[in-house]
Amino acid sequence: MSKSIRIGIKDPDESAQEVIEAWHRAERGEAPEEPIHRVYFQDLETLLRALSVRRLEILKSLHKAGPLSIRALAKMLERDYKNVHQDVTLLQKLGLIERSGKGAVTVPWESIVAEIRLAA
Repeated sequence: MSKSIRIGIKDPDESAQEVIEAWHRAERGEAPEEPIHRVYFQDLETLLRALSVRRLEILKSLHKAGPLSIRALAKMLERDYKNVHQDVTLLQKLGLIERSGKGAVTVPWESIVAEIRLAA
């Protein structure tokens, strides 16, 4: 089974509606849907800023290499440690990277599925 996370664009009202619908399903006694891991951004500009080419490179490289220290990751990518650390911190806040108890970082996902609606 592939472990994936969905990213997309939703305004706060749409996100709140999703929670309300799940609440109503639970009140009706319906079985919960299988959990879907997701991250929503308010607009495309924010999504593209958060998932820049460099940050996607971090995700791909880290997924391929397995758990690494940030220093080892920066060395592998031939990038400045401080910049890689900042990128990893943001990606961790978004839930795209996890940190182990020993300080190594890893990507827990097999894929990132992006959904961008063309019309509201």
